[in-house]
Amino acid sequence: MRKITYTILVILLTFLAACSSNEQNGNSESSANKTEKEEQGKEDKVEVDKGLLNVEITIPASMLEDENPEEAIASAKEQGVKEVTENEDGSLTYKMSKSVHKEMMKEITTTIDETVEETKNSEDYVSIKDITYNDSFTKFTIVVDQEAYENSLDGFATLTLGMSGMIYQMYDGADPEKYTVTIALKDEASGEIFDEILYPEALEEE
Repeated sequence: MRKITYTILVILLTFLAACSSNEQNGNSESSANKTEKEEQGKEDKVEVDKGLLNVEITIPASMLEDENPEEAIASAKEQGVKEVTENEDGSLTYKMSKSVHKEMMKEITTTIDETVEETKNSEDYVSIKDITYNDSFTKFTIVVDQEAYENSLDGFATLTLGMSGMIYQMYDGADPEKYTVTIALKDEASGEIFDEILYPEALEEE
């Protein structure tokens, strides 16, 4: 299940990088002091280095096991990422302006908003009545018909929301050792929370 997480992260990054294609490249760059990256060895982390002018996102090699690095690099450049570096350990570093990163985060937010609306209105999740969430996407509350929920496969919706919240936090620079997403399931009739699912812990239990 963890490989699925990594693949989705890489695909999402490539997709969102297209946002940068609409950015103007007229801002001249100057050398800015960068904070040194943490020591290598944290193989399962997406590193986000927010400098004065640019943002660097490093995807570790473990997340690229099933990807072709050359294709990933070419695709990212075509879509507007300013620089893509293939590191000795197999990881890839995407460098973009802060405005592009800001637009990326905006796009992630929009995508999550749309996903929530689609989930609430989807005929595939008949037990789900409403979904609310906080601004940082660390907590989602799903209001359901409990009996219908427990006798359906609607629980798959929690995976989508959990992954979405994790992706937002990681690309926003949250410490991968600390980020978490809580999915609370509330019964529509009683108003009581009858279950809570925590991500990424739930992925590790699969």
